[in-house]
Amino acid sequence: MKDRFLAYIQYEKRYSPHTVTAYRIDLDQFFAFLSVQYQITEIRDVDHPVIRSWLVYLIEHGDSPRSVNRKLTSLKSFYRFLLKEGVVEINPMRRIVSLRSSKRLPEFVETEKMSALIEKMETVEGFPGLRNRMILEMFYNTGMRLSELVRLKDADIDFHSNTIKVLGKRNKERLIPFTRKFGISLKAYISEKEKTFGLVPELFLTDSGGKIYPKLIYLIVRDHLTSVTTLDRKSPHILRHTFATHLLNNGAELNAVKELLGHANLAAAQVYTHNTIEKLKKIYKQAHPRA
Repeated sequence: MKDRFLAYIQYEKRYSPHTVTAYRIDLDQFFAFLSVQYQITEIRDVDHPVIRSWLVYLIEHGDSPRSVNRKLTSLKSFYRFLLKEGVVEINPMRRIVSLRSSKRLPEFVETEKMSALIEKMETVEGFPGLRNRMILEMFYNTGMRLSELVRLKDADIDFHSNTIKVLGKRNKERLIPFTRKFGISLKAYISEKEKTFGLVPELFLTDSGGKIYPKLIYLIVRDHLTSVTTLDRKSPHILRHTFATHLLNNGAELNAVKELLGHANLAAAQVYTHNTIEKLKKIYKQAHPRA
């Protein structure tokens, strides 16, 4: 039944490969717990006290409330599917309440540090250097996800309208605008790529001309961010946070940022406003005579 559920969320619900993998891991962990702790092999035999004991087990083994809640989300989706298929008649997840957790503010790179990094990379030459620069600038100029950047092709870029077509979560397309200056840099990179490897449809390639992969992009971003920031996390997602935070700090409307990020609802983008509020508090404390 687990495999049918995973196929359902992958092909009918069109969840991203990353989400499907996360759900598979969560369910495998849940079923292993049922087998070891209760010798349960039939999903019909699971009730809400058993699920609650799984939550206690997770917490005792160091899972954070946020991690536990994500696993609960996987289980809730699974049980909704089981009800829909008639496998179970009662949903034990209805009596399970998510754990309270404090919201962690998204980390981001300060404007001055991002500017210094990009300026430093403006002098790079050769394909690898230009590619690395374009990867960093693509994340910072568009706010796209790692999975979206990996799939980019030359044909997705419209230099006439200065927009990039992105295939996001659940195969939803969106257009992201870019500046004329970024467009000039992008053209120079594509020209260098064609000079090195000929006409290749993929926008980003490895040093040997193969299709780029997420791990390599992560390493490129981490290595370059290390030179300008001491943040614990130095991932492509940090640049996505940086894109959104810098837009909001400079007066962009939240709804516009939501559309650029490809979020399904406003609440998902609202977390970035906390950084803006923190900045306003800091300015207030520094500037107001009674602060």
